[in-house]
Amino acid sequence: MKRNILLGVSGGIAVYKAVALVSKLTQAGFNVKVIMTESAMKFVTPLSFQVMSKNDVYIDTFDEKDPSTIAHIELADWADLIIVAPATANIIGKLANGIADDMLTTTLLAATCPVWIAPAMNVHMYDHPAVKRNIARLYEDGYGFIEPSEGYLACGYVGKGRLEEPEKITELVIHFFESEGKQ
Repeated sequence: MKRNILLGVSGGIAVYKAVALVSKLTQAGFNVKVIMTESAMKFVTPLSFQVMSKNDVYIDTFDEKDPSTIAHIELADWADLIIVAPATANIIGKLANGIADDMLTTTLLAATCPVWIAPAMNVHMYDHPAVKRNIARLYEDGYGFIEPSEGYLACGYVGKGRLEEPEKITELVIHFFESEGKQ
């Protein structure tokens, strides 16, 4: 049975890796749909994700593609796993505080499947007490995390904050569904 993965893409330079992630997940046999924030569209167009996923890309909470359903509820119910990659400090803060002001956050609050957060940001942002507090709250709420890797960041710094590589995230997803089937 093909598993459904909903990818939430928030706005940071690592969005380009999210395009590769959709490609890798699709090649691995998963059905992938994408929700993009407005900020994410400053880096990559929805068309890039549509081409890689062969599915519509969702952006606007109020743009209902099918009038017989409510898109953010339908997507939340459709997904077997939701991954937010890249997850900016902004989206982490919104989710930790229950703020639902766009398509991605409303869908995340409606989700009952596992949700994984893959942070990507400047090393100092990642170490900020507010971000750490928000991450701790999300851990307490049951969210999973794909830790960022260390290395050269887009800002020129070197440190922890790089979005994990698409190949590694795909391996984690495959392992998750394989181990789920063994239970």
